[in-house]
Amino acid sequence: MTHKVILGNCEEELKSLPDNSVDSVVTDPPYELGFMGKSWDSSGIAYNVDMWKEVFRVLKPGGHLLSFGGSRTYHRMACAIEDAGFEIRDQIMWVYGSGFPKSLDVAKALDKMAGVEFEAKPASGVGFMNSTDDGYNTTLNQLVQTGESTEEAKKWKGWGTALKPAHEPIVMARKPLSEKTVAKNVLAHGTGAINIDGSRIGDEVRTYGGMSANQPEVGTFRDDNWVPKEIEVTVSGRYPANFIHDGSDEVVELFPDTGKSTGGRIGKKDTSGVNIVPAGQYEAGDPGFGDSGSAARYFYCAKTSKRDRNEGLDGFEEKRPDDRTETGMGTFVEKGVAKQANHHPTVKPTDLMRYLVRMVTPPNGTVLDPFTGSGSTGKAATLEGFNFIGVEQNPEYIKIAEARIKAAESK
Repeated sequence: MTHKVILGNCEEELKSLPDNSVDSVVTDPPYELGFMGKSWDSSGIAYNVDMWKEVFRVLKPGGHLLSFGGSRTYHRMACAIEDAGFEIRDQIMWVYGSGFPKSLDVAKALDKMAGVEFEAKPASGVGFMNSTDDGYNTTLNQLVQTGESTEEAKKWKGWGTALKPAHEPIVMARKPLSEKTVAKNVLAHGTGAINIDGSRIGDEVRTYGGMSANQPEVGTFRDDNWVPKEIEVTVSGRYPANFIHDGSDEVVELFPDTGKSTGGRIGKKDTSGVNIVPAGQYEAGDPGFGDSGSAARYFYCAKTSKRDRNEGLDGFEEKRPDDRTETGMGTFVEKGVAKQANHHPTVKPTDLMRYLVRMVTPPNGTVLDPFTGSGSTGKAATLEGFNFIGVEQNPEYIKIAEARIKAAESK
């Protein structure tokens, strides 16, 4: 198992890689929103067809590409990927309840124009960059009005400019096969299919009792009396869907069944003891096998925890994403945005990236991430036993990525 993170512009650095040399691409490119004023999030690279053509070239025939996008800009990225030669196969939705709306409060803006005073006070809402160990983010401070509102502002109270973000789309694309069928392509290149069983939700061990036509061995007749025999069976999880959620109450409440069960995570076993249920039946709310509306039918993964974000970064200097002043919103210091060793502002959770790389990468395969950032894909690929190649243009993020991948290797 090897890993390599290359410093430089991805379009140029990819040219150094051989044709048809990587098995999958799992990446989180800029959403081109200018997030936190970062120049790398407004360069247009995610829409660059020539860059995606380089990704296409180095990917083996039949290899899959999974690429995150923003809800407002996903379409332009998907079109660029398609124009580069990829087949768009599906769209995966990662749905979460902890998104923070970056919406202008129109009444507050009018009050500021009129000179009404505000001060930083402890916040009660959610925000970003202060991720706690349970995977959710909290804003420590918010600007609170201390002066009297103007009559004009009162007319526009409750008006804003944006919805609360609650999902991020992931494009699933595939390089066309070089062989006539998927079966032949798999034999020729090891690519073309996705790992269904490796992505199933909620495998568990159950004990069954009773008789059925398909399982006569579960008991015997003795003197006309049925004597049941208990057997352990490992039941395959649910077929993976193009829907992933964060397990938050906001999302789970959309479903009539409980859903927020550990069985929603991939590969979890029932460690609390064997469930005794009649043959051919499942208890309501069973992990991965609840009623048809249960959220447990889908893979879930919370947003990045503080521990996940900073693992392997002992001794790194803690920083904020930057210390600029946001127009009309106060500085990050005023808002209480925490300093962190991993100060990259858009870190994806390792469990989510592990699930994605496992889904599209063949055994002993090589995963490419042309937008490595702080190394979440590399960390995930390493934990899953895959080789990894990453490209990142920020030297600080390269150091963070290398340290996180090295910590994963030690596991």
